[in-house]
Amino acid sequence: MAQKPFKLQLMETFITLMTAAFGMIAALAWNSAISEAIKQYFQPENQVLPLMIYAVIITVVAVICIVAVARTLGKLKDAMEEEESKKA
Repeated sequence: MAQKPFKLQLMETFITLMTAAFGMIAALAWNSAISEAIKQYFQPENQVLPLMIYAVIITVVAVICIVAVARTLGKLKDAMEEEESKKA
């Protein structure tokens, strides 16, 4: 089995790290929103809606970015496979 080219390994690692980072940001946004929602039952002056909207927006942006990055990786893999097949 052939070893993956360095560029592909680097891109895969970068994408994995980006995915984890966006997941963490979305998780923290939801954590804040849910925490504030729970606090609202005890302190009605807190604003939950802005945190919920923030959490939804961050989640949507994270999903869009992850999909875009995954598509880019797929195109890179296809291009590299095509290049390898031309060499053979």
